[in-house]
Amino acid sequence: MLIEGKDVTKYFPIKGFMREIARVHAVEHVDFFVNQGETFGLVGESGCGKTTLGRMILRLTEPTSGEILYRDQNIYDLHDEELKEFRRKTAMVFQDPYSSLDPRMVIADVVGEPLTVHKMAFGEEKDEKVLEIMERVGLKPEHMYRYPHEFSGGQRQRIAIARALSINPEFVVLDEPTSALDVSVQAKILNMLNRLQKELDLTYVFISHNLDVVRYISDRVGVMYLGEVVEMGPREAIFENALHPYTQGILLAAPKPDPDARREVALMGEVPSAVNPPPGCRFHPRCPRSRERCSEEVPELIEMEKNHFVACFKHGE
Repeated sequence: MLIEGKDVTKYFPIKGFMREIARVHAVEHVDFFVNQGETFGLVGESGCGKTTLGRMILRLTEPTSGEILYRDQNIYDLHDEELKEFRRKTAMVFQDPYSSLDPRMVIADVVGEPLTVHKMAFGEEKDEKVLEIMERVGLKPEHMYRYPHEFSGGQRQRIAIARALSINPEFVVLDEPTSALDVSVQAKILNMLNRLQKELDLTYVFISHNLDVVRYISDRVGVMYLGEVVEMGPREAIFENALHPYTQGILLAAPKPDPDARREVALMGEVPSAVNPPPGCRFHPRCPRSRERCSEEVPELIEMEKNHFVACFKHGE
């Protein structure tokens, strides 16, 4: 096990008149783990807390409470050289490649900056390393001294991936890296990520709301709803034998390639506000199997099958 989260919680305060008047329950009491060498997919509707959790895994956002362990050490206890070493072994690829790249820097400087920051290479050695990683992601030597605005969206995402991999990390958080790309470009980027994972022995957390993409690239999948993980398990278990009503609902709601396929009613109602989430199971106002207990108690994430966890009273009895 490379990464483990224990009771991870994050609240964002809403302030008015110099005091906190409410809070956004972005992530609440989440437990998860990521094994070395696998791709762990995080899926859920927009605003469910996927990106916030991903940022906390890399210590880009401080949790309100809970622990995130990297090789059995709490990353929020790291300081100075230990923290710098953690930064060198981890990286993140953001959703929008254009806004994550400095428009005033040429690509050689964008990709090479992490090498300079971590004092891993300078001068000609740095240029050689930059060229090597650029070629790995499908970029050409003549691209080194161009600016981000001179590239297409797919090329910019390749640049962002090259920057993340330039310091040879072992763990990468990919925050919807293909959501802004055309379908054909998405396939090329996903195949490249799979190839790089094998070549460089990488571990991924892949965040997306696209179920087809998550199914293609992930080994295990965690399903989030309104700040909580409601189901987690191997890819086949989630997509072929989903246990939680929310997981079943989003699978039914996914677009089908057959235009004549019968549309089934997937999910009723709207997602409640994260400022004032419902008590008990957060999905109960939309759940067709809801009972009185669901509105009063919070279900725990329990293991129903080997490595297949679900937070639902229907399966816990």
